[in-house]
Amino acid sequence: MTDDELPELRASDADRERVTEQLRDALAEGRLDMEEFEERLEATYKARTYGELAPITRDLPGPAAVAPVSMVKQPAESGSWAGRIVGGEGSSAWAVAIMSGFERKGRWTVPRRFNSFAFWGGGEIDLREANFADREVVINCVAIMGGVNVVVPPGVEVVVRGIGIMGGFDHREEGQPGEPGAPRVIVTGFAFWGGVGVERKLTRAERLRIKEERRQERLERKAARKELQGSGSDSSGLGEMFDALDEARDLIRERHEDRRERHEERRERHRERREERHRRRNGGY
Repeated sequence: MTDDELPELRASDADRERVTEQLRDALAEGRLDMEEFEERLEATYKARTYGELAPITRDLPGPAAVAPVSMVKQPAESGSWAGRIVGGEGSSAWAVAIMSGFERKGRWTVPRRFNSFAFWGGGEIDLREANFADREVVINCVAIMGGVNVVVPPGVEVVVRGIGIMGGFDHREEGQPGEPGAPRVIVTGFAFWGGVGVERKLTRAERLRIKEERRQERLERKAARKELQGSGSDSSGLGEMFDALDEARDLIRERHEDRRERHEERRERHRERREERHRRRNGGY
C-alpha cells in the first residue's frame, strides 16, 4: 500500500513527534525562521491524519533526503538518543579563549574528549543539540581567572570531577540518573580564580513545543467540559470555574517561564558584551 492511499489514516503521537523533531532540525539549520517554526509546530499538534501531517515538512529534507513522514506504520524507536551516538572523531576537539570568548553550540559532534582553556575570558559548551562520538564523553575545562559554562540537555547523566583553587566546579547537576541510551558527560579539569558551571536546559524550540502541548491539553479539557455541560452532567458554573482555574495556573506558569527566559537572555547579552570589551581592550585577540 502506498503513502498516497492512506491520507485519512489517523496519525499517532509518535508520528507527530517525528515531524516536530524534523522542524527543530530545520530551525537549527536556518531553513525555518522562528515564526515559520511556530506556525508549523502548531499545525503539527493540530493534525489528526497523515493527510494533514505530511504537507508540513514536504519542503524540508529528511534523513537521506527521504520523505519526512512515512505513511506505513513502523515499529516505534526505543528512544531518540540512539540516533545521536554517531561515533567518529567529533567535529571539534578543543576551544581556547585568551582575554576573549568561545562558543560550541548548535549541531556539532562532541568527541570522546573535548579540551577547553579560558584565561581572562569565557566560553560556552552547549550540548543540547549536539551528537556524541561515544556514550561517554569527557569535557576537560581549564579556567584561569575566567569561566567556562557547560550546558547539557535533560536526560543526560553528568559527573563532575574538576579541581578548584580559589575557584570551583558546579556540582548541582550531578546525581540525576540518565535516560536509557543517553550519553554520560564527565566534566573535569582545573579552575584557578575562575569557575566551571554546569547547567541543564531545554532548547528554545523544546520549550515552545512543551508550551504548545500544554495549550492543546487545556483546549481539550475545555472541550470535554463543554460536552459534559451539553449532556447535562455538569453545571455551567462549575465548568467556568475549572476554566478560570486552568487559565490562572497556566498564566502563572508562563509568567514564571518568561521571567526565566528573560533572565537567561540578559545573562547571555551580558556575557557577549563582556567578551566584546575583552576583544576591544586587547586589540581583537
